[in-house]
Amino acid sequence: MDIKSAEERIAYLSDTIRYHNKKYYIEDSPEIEDFEYDALLRELENLEAQFPELVKEDSPTRTVGGAALTLFEPVEHTVKMESLQDVFSFDELRAFTEKIDLSRTALSVEPKIDGLSVSLEYRDGLFFRGSTRGDGVTGEDVTANLMQIKSIPRAIKFEGELEVRGEVYMPRDSFERLVERQELTGQAPAKNPRNAAAGSLRQKNPKITAERELDIFVFNIQRVTGREFTSHIETLDFLKEQGFNTLPTYKKCVSADEAVAEITRIGDARGGLPYDIDGAVVKVDDLAYREELGSTSKFPKWAVAFKFPPEEKETVLKNIEINVGRTGALTPTAEFDPIQLAGTTVSRATLHNEDFITSKGIRIGDTIVVRKAGDIIPEVLSVAKHNENAEPFRMPDKCPSCGSPVIREEGEAVLRCTNADCPAQLLRHLIHFTSRDAMDIEGLGPAVLEQLLSAGLIHNIDDLYRLDFDAVSRLERTGEKTVENLKNAIDKSKENDLSKLIYAFGIRHIGSKAAALISENFGDIDAVLAASQADFEAIDGFGEILAMSAYEFFSLDETRAMIERLKSAGVNMKSLKELKDSRFAGKTFVLTGTLPSYSRSEAAAVIESFGGKTSSSVSKKTDYVLAGEEAGSKLDKANALGIPVIDEEEFRQMIK
Repeated sequence: MDIKSAEERIAYLSDTIRYHNKKYYIEDSPEIEDFEYDALLRELENLEAQFPELVKEDSPTRTVGGAALTLFEPVEHTVKMESLQDVFSFDELRAFTEKIDLSRTALSVEPKIDGLSVSLEYRDGLFFRGSTRGDGVTGEDVTANLMQIKSIPRAIKFEGELEVRGEVYMPRDSFERLVERQELTGQAPAKNPRNAAAGSLRQKNPKITAERELDIFVFNIQRVTGREFTSHIETLDFLKEQGFNTLPTYKKCVSADEAVAEITRIGDARGGLPYDIDGAVVKVDDLAYREELGSTSKFPKWAVAFKFPPEEKETVLKNIEINVGRTGALTPTAEFDPIQLAGTTVSRATLHNEDFITSKGIRIGDTIVVRKAGDIIPEVLSVAKHNENAEPFRMPDKCPSCGSPVIREEGEAVLRCTNADCPAQLLRHLIHFTSRDAMDIEGLGPAVLEQLLSAGLIHNIDDLYRLDFDAVSRLERTGEKTVENLKNAIDKSKENDLSKLIYAFGIRHIGSKAAALISENFGDIDAVLAASQADFEAIDGFGEILAMSAYEFFSLDETRAMIERLKSAGVNMKSLKELKDSRFAGKTFVLTGTLPSYSRSEAAAVIESFGGKTSSSVSKKTDYVLAGEEAGSKLDKANALGIPVIDEEEFRQMIK
């Protein structure tokens, strides 16, 4: 490769890796698997080694991938939280150990927990601050959320200053329960336990973090006063004595062969663990020798991470089952001969949609290749071979649950059932209808709704407002107080604003903001039912898709019948929103950064109460940008377009 081609390839790889760093570390929504990311990084490292004159200071090979978010207070790490150099073969591992003088030190070999790295700080024996790694130099203060993790000790015996590093993770059974809840409520399910853990730890509400059942393993002392240590193993023993949840296994190895054997043992055992690991970490045990070896700009020279490859196996596809989701989406699921993957028996995997099946050429009876994405979610990779008598698969033209016709709308990959009362969708509809952002009926969680359905006490949404509470009281685990609280919560929900009811209907494409716009523009449900598609399109902020979706839903006979039943049950059908005045009518605000006194939702509510609206992006149509601390690219764009930028004090003057 000539230098010009190398320069172009390095630029492409650098931009691609930075993009995926942002998706993985900051947004907790990766788009590629770890091994695909590792391959990109390895190619960049090789090119930079071949063309050192092209290496830039901000290269992804020289920087940690994360960054501190503005949602939490920044924390400057006293000791840099470095990442590790990855190796992918035992030959590469031996190349690392050959640089180490094993006559001076042993090696520590530990499982590499797949989670989110954090720092825990203790003063006078008390836990006082916890933070994420961020970019290694600056992290986020997530103390309140870390306090929700039961295995983090609030107090320890040691009274000197102590900072330790650990990995927050989500156990596999907790992850499976989370995904089940997310699927029931129509949310996009978390991709793997690592990203679920990261997203859970970055919740603004610590109660949500507490619900996610996170745990932690502590694996390193970052900083300590009043105590001397000579080896890493000694520090782990000390941490265990202090009550920290340390790594379940850590072995001292005196040779590369012993390290290889221990890594092999860890790899063989990983499928039976209740948590995810994605490799093993090999460290120099002697702490003084570590200091001598030092670090590069990104990695310590005294440790490497051995990454396990994703496990893939072949099996025979026996059947394709169709499941119906809350929005009526028909999802095909592969059923195949059971195989062992990452230590567990797997016999099912999602096939996503009809296009996925067609593109892979999948037929019932084929030998297929299956792997566990992130070692947790089974997925079909490809067809290994078409077997004799393998049959092409066609998606059904009728819903397998209710027999109604299914449709595929333009631009979509999924088929959907056209029946709003489809039994397969009912539980998911009910869960959405009663959720906090919808009708907010406290006490009607998924488990209770399933009980009511199983007992035949509800058959549709409006049955919630005609519940036989005597029958409810006879259900398991429903005492007198529980029934009374449930009755009060249902009665209270009748008083909700019309916008919450419209959102609760679960209309495709209509989120809470669109529901509020419908409520405010029409004022009551009768006006909504009388509206034409053109009337919906006339709503500022609506386009053709939103308007068509709303019009089609409210035109259905089933919808109108349901609304009449809700009316007769006493559910409010009017907008309760009152404008203070219309000083912001026709004005669009964009909010960016952190305001001293308002959350973004509070500031948006104030703007809307004066007739204005908010937008998530800056454009020539934006009238004001309300900027707080650490405002980012939106502020830059506003300045470039010449759009007025105001701070909170100026905003207060405007609403006096």
